[in-house]
Amino acid sequence: MKKILKYTGLGLLVIFIIAQFFQVSKTNPEVIAEKDFINMVKPTEAISKVLKTACYDCHSHETRYPWYTYVVPVGHWIKNHVKQGTKHLNFSVWGDYSAKKADHKLEECVEFVEEKKMPLNSYTITHRDAILSESDRIMLVQFFNGLRGKVEEIQ
Repeated sequence: MKKILKYTGLGLLVIFIIAQFFQVSKTNPEVIAEKDFINMVKPTEAISKVLKTACYDCHSHETRYPWYTYVVPVGHWIKNHVKQGTKHLNFSVWGDYSAKKADHKLEECVEFVEEKKMPLNSYTITHRDAILSESDRIMLVQFFNGLRGKVEEIQ
């Protein structure tokens, strides 16, 4: 039994080491400034800072990949989170959204921020600066609500 555990452990270690050669791409797509949400909407500095800190890593083409993304399978897990995040909302391509879609995205932003569904707890564990205070949440909700219905003017 001891031999089986030893060889199983050794086999898993070899698989883990080999897996490190299969890294995910950490290259972000090009950001076209004219289509970016912050450039288009021109929020206050405080709102821009909160968006960049708490939202843009997973919801834009400006993802910052920390050191631990170089460890497989963590990097694959995080890359999948980013892929799913930009699929649902991508601030880097805001200018490509129709007015109806943009308004719906703003509605979802309000809902997810109010209900404390965003940012994800799994993200804030390693990004403590992304934890939203109650005043940050109120500020973002008011900001997103204030943009609703005005999407055509800013696009």
